[in-house]
Amino acid sequence: MVSCPKCNEVSAVQKAGIVRGKQRYCCKSCDFHFTLPDLTTAPQTKRHQVTIVDIAEELGISKSTVSRALRGHTDIHAGTRQMVLDLAQQLEYQPNPLANALLKSKTNTVGIIVPEFRHYFFPATIIGAQEVLSAAGYNVMICQSDESYETEVANVKALMSSRVDGLLVSLSSQTNNFDHFRAVQRRDVPLVFFNRVCPELDTPQVVVEDYAGAFAAVEHLIEQGYRRIAHLTGPSTLQVSHLRLQGYLDALQKHGLVPENELIIHYDLTPEKARIYANYLLSLPQPPDAIFALNDPTAIEIMLVAKARGVKIPQELGVVGFSNDPMSAIIEPPLTTVAQPVHEIGRQAAQLLLEQMNDAPPRRAVLTTQLLVRGSSQLERQKK
Repeated sequence: MVSCPKCNEVSAVQKAGIVRGKQRYCCKSCDFHFTLPDLTTAPQTKRHQVTIVDIAEELGISKSTVSRALRGHTDIHAGTRQMVLDLAQQLEYQPNPLANALLKSKTNTVGIIVPEFRHYFFPATIIGAQEVLSAAGYNVMICQSDESYETEVANVKALMSSRVDGLLVSLSSQTNNFDHFRAVQRRDVPLVFFNRVCPELDTPQVVVEDYAGAFAAVEHLIEQGYRRIAHLTGPSTLQVSHLRLQGYLDALQKHGLVPENELIIHYDLTPEKARIYANYLLSLPQPPDAIFALNDPTAIEIMLVAKARGVKIPQELGVVGFSNDPMSAIIEPPLTTVAQPVHEIGRQAAQLLLEQMNDAPPRRAVLTTQLLVRGSSQLERQKK
């Protein structure tokens, strides 16, 4: 006796011909067509991804008929269409998104490339971007370059091979050649940079007031009474490093302080190097009495080194960071920082990308920053 695998009915099952050498059955109760597995054949060790070819061969119909039935074309007989849908469900058929993309020239997928996931900033921007893109019907493919130019190039190639409809990118610290992004532009794929942007390409960008934020941070340190202020900044390849350095320099100049080369250090943004340079600065014959760091993770490493050396914060060393990482409010004393709207950066970048997809002219979004004064730099309060 043969039972229907769909409704478990036995009495309503009838033979319905031979397909590919197998007996085919039809359940008159639920109108389900099926064949039974050949139990004499050894099971496959590797599962085969079911395609429309498999469905077509199983039913003895053409691939085009199966394809049209799966897409709901009205020119396919209702019984045939249902037979295709039933077998597709039985075989757990999943459409091939890349094949569909080749047909439609659209994948509804956006690629995002960021330099790292270790800290709060980039995961938070991705969440903001994904909210906007998901609401617009797009899926997201996320890659990280691990601060490597070569990996960034490989990420771009992989995402372009996947036929993404657009790219959101924050550059690696090593990137000083932009040919891989010029190739993206030549293929007319919308491209938006955020935070770490490309100065050589005419593309939409989302940045914050890096210069103004850095100027406010250093001026705050000066107003608190600090005079020998160091700056631990990022690689010179990054525009954000230049802007924050310029804000630092201009704040010193405004208040009549002369910048000293030994107090300005570019580094690769790794925690190990941050600790090395923090120790270097605090070991100078005349160590700085304050340090302005490119970002909060760097500032926190500086504070940890200072504590290990017995340097009191803020009495002997003032520290200011940039970004308002959640850790900045937890460390003791709490870190003074330049807050930037991290979540909104991602949302704005996604919005600019959607505009590009609709052929809008490229524009640059500049978001505001805010100095949050906390215990790591409040020297005047300590003196009272």
